[in-house]
Amino acid sequence: MPVITAIAILLIISGITNIISNVSVRENAKVIGLRGNLLIPIINPILPLTYTLLALIISVFIHEAGHGIVARVYGIKVESTGIAFVLIIPVGAFVNLDKDGLTNASLKEKSAVLTAGPLNNMILAAVSLALLFVLLSTLTPIPTPNIQKSGLDIISVTEGSLADKIGLKQGSSIFSIGQTEIRSQSDLLQTLRSNIGKQPSIVWHDSEGNKMTKILSIPANTDPNKPILGVRTAIVSLDPALALELYKKYFTFDINHLVPILPPPTLAEQFVPFSDFMAPKYQSNIFGTSFPVIANTLFWLWFINFNLGIFNSLPIAFLDGGQLYGSLIESRSKIDKNHLKNISSAVSMIMIFIVAIAIFLPYLPF
Repeated sequence: MPVITAIAILLIISGITNIISNVSVRENAKVIGLRGNLLIPIINPILPLTYTLLALIISVFIHEAGHGIVARVYGIKVESTGIAFVLIIPVGAFVNLDKDGLTNASLKEKSAVLTAGPLNNMILAAVSLALLFVLLSTLTPIPTPNIQKSGLDIISVTEGSLADKIGLKQGSSIFSIGQTEIRSQSDLLQTLRSNIGKQPSIVWHDSEGNKMTKILSIPANTDPNKPILGVRTAIVSLDPALALELYKKYFTFDINHLVPILPPPTLAEQFVPFSDFMAPKYQSNIFGTSFPVIANTLFWLWFINFNLGIFNSLPIAFLDGGQLYGSLIESRSKIDKNHLKNISSAVSMIMIFIVAIAIFLPYLPF
């Protein structure tokens, strides 16, 4: 538990440092919003529903099973177990332990019970991460014709948007709008704004290099605070072989990263080999072109389990870590119990304050 807790605190402090020192980190945090701090599909915009719901169910089940099994080993009564549902969707499991039995257990037994949940999550995260690296090692770029593409690459198209209506697809490259050549995101934004209420022509190349031309009717009543075209574009377009090698380097452990920090496929589509944008450019020697499903499953198992493990190890009263460190303080001190509770509460409040700083810091003026 102390090792997992140390990793969690170091990551939080590192995040705070990056927010203070890096403008782009602050801006990206604002774009994702406060919902990005919640490990809940649908609410968190970076979590794909299917993969993360599956990963969350498995992670919570593994976490609670750890507590329950180790408690039974030490003779602590498990009062009830079950599956938690939201509507008709199973979102996890729960294990209720006999409070008196846990309270009266020795420090060693209590430590084992409380550590079992986060430890199970970290083990599953490590296994998922290792398997993901093995899968990525089987990938090779798919040979493609030497198509001369230019313009701004499209990562995704919002359903029902203006881009969707004219037939723009993922993998296309916008070449020009009206008489303006599009080479960057700022070019695209400025050109669209200057043509509000007009009908300029838009020229793009599809994923096979075919040139397409359509009339783009931009409504005069377009909300200036909302996207006009409805596309996400790539900042850079990497060669598939180079993108694969760069991504595999994220698995390297070094002094700056105690754990690999892998970019999620939903946030960095143009850099992640198994994202919807990049996956069509690869095939697996073992899984063929069906590898993205397995890769995404492994990634989100790693992501959810790792975050669930480190969060539960924090020294906050209602979490596993808080309960363990509270018991440790009580067992090692001769101070009366009221003072001990005050010490535990103070540690918990300090940790909550640090976590709150990490969450709300991007929104503070610098």
